[in-house]
Amino acid sequence: MDKFRMIFQFLQSNQESFMNGICGIMALASAQMYSAFDFNCPCLPRYNLAYGLGILLVPPFILLLLGFVLNNNISMLAEEWRRPRGQRGKDPAVLRYMFCSMAQRAMVAPVVWVSVTLLDGKCITCAFCTSVPVETLGNASHPSLSQGEMKKVLARIPCKDIYDGQELIANEVAIRYLRCISQALGWCFVLLMTMLAFLVRFLRPCFTQAAFLKSRYWSHYIDIERKLFDETCAEHARSFAKVCIQQFFEGMSTDLAAARCHPPRKAPADAGEATEKLLGIIDQGTMNTALKSWHRCKPPLHLHPPALPSDNGWAGDEQPHPPMPRREMAAYYSGV
Repeated sequence: MDKFRMIFQFLQSNQESFMNGICGIMALASAQMYSAFDFNCPCLPRYNLAYGLGILLVPPFILLLLGFVLNNNISMLAEEWRRPRGQRGKDPAVLRYMFCSMAQRAMVAPVVWVSVTLLDGKCITCAFCTSVPVETLGNASHPSLSQGEMKKVLARIPCKDIYDGQELIANEVAIRYLRCISQALGWCFVLLMTMLAFLVRFLRPCFTQAAFLKSRYWSHYIDIERKLFDETCAEHARSFAKVCIQQFFEGMSTDLAAARCHPPRKAPADAGEATEKLLGIIDQGTMNTALKSWHRCKPPLHLHPPALPSDNGWAGDEQPHPPMPRREMAAYYSGV
């Protein structure tokens, strides 16, 4: 169990490198999935376009969703976006920075899939085989066919075993023509994505360096604050459970001692330490109130203790109050 805990802590401390590795693995997996995929064009006029574009666009959309799902920050972004404003405002620039950071990683695998698909050319050949310019590439002396018969013949271009329109247009000529267009689109897509990544990664911080640093800092702060809050809640829950169990066994020991006329054993020495970690929150209702308060009105981002209300209102600056003890401050925050 300790080994799994150490691995989990390592992944948390190196979350960015871990997510980059996940994105690389997903990109390689998407390329391998396409190479292992058995592409079968239906070779029917009404289904070729839907099948080809479906293979081109649907898997990247699924990979994009998986990229967001595998990112641990997606729940943090949703929580920060949906939480009440309370005592702490929400900066849209920070939310945009968090979303853009997740989107950059999530788009790696879909971009690889689309690039490999276009460079391979099978999808474009299947989807647009009925749009081949027969007048330019085909046999002009071939007897004219109706529009429906023409589309039916051209739809069989990707299927060499059932294609019967060699007199109209050679199968290899049409496939080379469509594959050339597909590869040109693929290289243009790769160039466009590379240039876009260059602009996002390198030029954006140069023009808005102050805003970029501010958004990056508070994005890291929100992530660290959430982790520390979870760790503190886990430590408090552990101490609360420990004290509850110790009180249960103390009560059982007292009952058994009264029945057998034996003096009860002394309570463990670490019971006081566990009670100290509870910080005055020692019942379920108070803990639920503290959790609701954290969600509804997170404390403002300043490190000055709040001023206590006086008899005539809030205390002014002329008579500053001494800093509150640790237990009283915890009890104050729990009642907010």
